[in-house]
Order: sequence, then structure tokens, then C-alpha cells
Amino acid sequence: MAAIQRIAAGVTAVAACAAALAGCSTGGSGADRATGQGAREEGAQGAKKPPGAPAPKSPVRLIGDGSTAFTGAQPHMPRAERLKPGQKPPQFVVFSWDGAGEDGQRLFSHFRKVAKANNAKMTYFLSGVYMLPEEKRDLYRPPQHSPGRSDIGFNDEQGIKDTVRQLRGAWLEGNEIGTHFNGHFCGAGGGVGEWSVEEWKDEIAQAKSFVKSWKTNTGTKDASPLPFDYDKELVGARTPCLEGQQNFMQAGRELGFRYDTSGVNNQVWPRKKQGLWDLSLQLVPVPGRKFETLTMDYNFMVNQSGTTSKGDPAKHQYWGDQMRDGLLKGFERAYEGNRAPLIIGNHFESWNGGTYMRAVQETVERVCTRSEVRCVSFRQLADWLDAQDPETLDKLRSLGVGEAPAKGWAPFLSGSPAPAPKGVPGAPAAQP
Repeated sequence: MAAIQRIAAGVTAVAACAAALAGCSTGGSGADRATGQGAREEGAQGAKKPPGAPAPKSPVRLIGDGSTAFTGAQPHMPRAERLKPGQKPPQFVVFSWDGAGEDGQRLFSHFRKVAKANNAKMTYFLSGVYMLPEEKRDLYRPPQHSPGRSDIGFNDEQGIKDTVRQLRGAWLEGNEIGTHFNGHFCGAGGGVGEWSVEEWKDEIAQAKSFVKSWKTNTGTKDASPLPFDYDKELVGARTPCLEGQQNFMQAGRELGFRYDTSGVNNQVWPRKKQGLWDLSLQLVPVPGRKFETLTMDYNFMVNQSGTTSKGDPAKHQYWGDQMRDGLLKGFERAYEGNRAPLIIGNHFESWNGGTYMRAVQETVERVCTRSEVRCVSFRQLADWLDAQDPETLDKLRSLGVGEAPAKGWAPFLSGSPAPAPKGVPGAPAAQP
């Protein structure tokens, strides 16, 4: 949905930072270049190795042209724990962002700070064309469209570097990098709702390729790579305009994806569809009106000012409050009721004077620090769901919207589930 400013680019290059990820210059802060469990600047600060000792082995393994790298297990990833008999489930909340590029509004970097300040992890759905410069637009060959076509444009070299800096920092903080695919085609006439399974696979392959070759496509040499292997990192998505879910899910399952969040659902516990966790957006109240709408800034905007993002300035404050209070009503309904995960989707946009960004921030600040609340990424939520006893999840799914167990959580979830198996998703594990 969101377009980033676009202009020029360059060509070629392989990263010069084979020794250590932190040793490469990006122009970013030291925190952006730190790698937690990833690379270390061993020896870079003047430390001397004993005579005859072999040089320390770098934990960084560059991939391809050095645009990405394997740097070890992702930092700040909690181990997924199985609920104990009679234990009340935590209240999960997922804040997610479609497009996820850093432009002049600096909203990506802003919400990274908001997340850190409120003990939250988030999912950033990157649009692949935000990693492709305008001058290289013909490298994108969208299904059912001519080469170089994109309904959200492309990027410029500085915009790509700024986005890379945010993606790097976000991942090192424990957040997830998903995909919003590429050209954002909606509606009839070649929209994503008309794509075949094979066309979705092609779109996914291109989204990955733009991330894995951003250095070559911008002519960048002296910069740190993204600190993850995108082929392994990418496990979930949200389709443009929530269209084409069925064929995407089949393609995603065959490519090893773990979840999709392109559907519409009530606030109930999720189940798997076509082998993927269906972590759909949800319907929540619209305060002062007699209907519910999706947990997404765009949907609140459409119900308030129509398709225009420049509605009556006198109503901006009210509209933002309305979205915030609608999300909070949905939160309280789940928190005091069935504890179904609350799924929220947004865009880095200043629609209607930025009122929806304020609404999202105030929601994060009010819910993520509450007791028994976990603000997590979709990947972390999928890890937790995979770790649970199937019978426990079946019981949770039996609860309706806002419905708490009649006799309390302990009797409702009593029983003796088997111990969680070893290697539960979410536990840091050594990778080759």
C-alpha cells in the first residue's frame, strides 16, 4: 500500500566484510551494527591473540554477494513453553506492518523504539521492490504484468540503505522479517487474487532475490549484510489487499512457510488451514458505531474518511481515538474472555495527519506492559502454538468471542498433557 520515494541506483559488488559483520560500515549506529549472538569484533579493538594461536573463526558466513549472511541463532528469541495443566494462557498481541520500508517519515525506526520501550516484538512484512532501485526496475517481472511494473513504485539507493539499516536492527532485536511480496497488485485484471500457485511461487522467489542481492543492485560495497539467511528467515506473509489467500497458502506450504495472515476472522483461537497457521486479521468494535471492522489502520480510515487519506482535519483526533479505543475494546474482550491472540495490522503511513500511527503507539503502550500479556511476532506466536498439546488448543477453540471458561481456567484446561517434545520450534538451535 505504501509508496516510498524513488529515484536512482547503481550496479555490482560483493561485500568486503568477510571477517566480521560488526566491522563493516553502514553509517548506522553502533546498536544497529551489533549482532548479539551473531558476529563479534574480536581483535578489532586491539585485543592480541596468544603467539601461535589460530585466528578466531568468524561466526559470519556471507551468502551470495554478501547482501545477507548467516550470523547464528536470532537473538532475543524466547523458548516456546507448553501450558501446564490448568494454566491460563497468556494474552498474545501481534503488531505487524505491511510494506515495512524506511522513508522520510522515519516510521520504521520510530516504531522500533516504541517496541523496545514497551517490551514488544513485531513482524515487519517487507515489500521486495523496496529493495530494488528505480533504475533496475526491469529486473522485476510480475505475474500477469509487464516487466518493471509496480503499483507501489520502487526505491532509491539511500532509501534501500535506510531500509536495510532498520531491517538489520529489527532482526537483531528479536523481531521478524516477513514478506508483503512485491508490486502490490489488487483487484481485477492481474491482481494477486487471480494468480496461480506457480505465479505465487515466482513472486515469492523474486521477493527473496531482491533482498539477497540488494548490494549488487545498488552497487554497494562497504556495508554490513543483513544478518540472516532470508531463505530460512522467511516463514510467513500477508498478501496485498488480503487477496489470493488460497493459492498463496498452497504455494507457501510447498515452500516451507509456517503461517499466513491474509484472512478475516473473529477473535477466536487460530487453527491450521492448508498446513499453515491461519493467523488472520480480526474484527473489533468501532466505538460509537454499530459494526465491527478489521484490526488495521486502513480499514478504520475507510470507515471514517472513505478512501481518501486526507479527511477533515477537525476529525483527525477523534478518528485516532476511535481506532485506539476499538483496538483496546478488542484487547479487553480477549484478555478478560477467551484469551485469543489479538492480531493487528498497520502501514507506515501518515494518513489523516498521522492519527492512526498515534493510535497504534498508544495501544502498544497500554497493552504490552500489562501482566500476562506478550506482544510477539507472528513467528513467535506460531512457535508457541506448535508447542501446545493439540487437545489444549481444541479446548481453547471451543470458546467463543469474549467467552471465558464458565468454571475458571484451571478446571477448563485440567489434564496431564505429555511433556513438550525436544526441539520445539522457538528454541535456539545450532544451524549449519
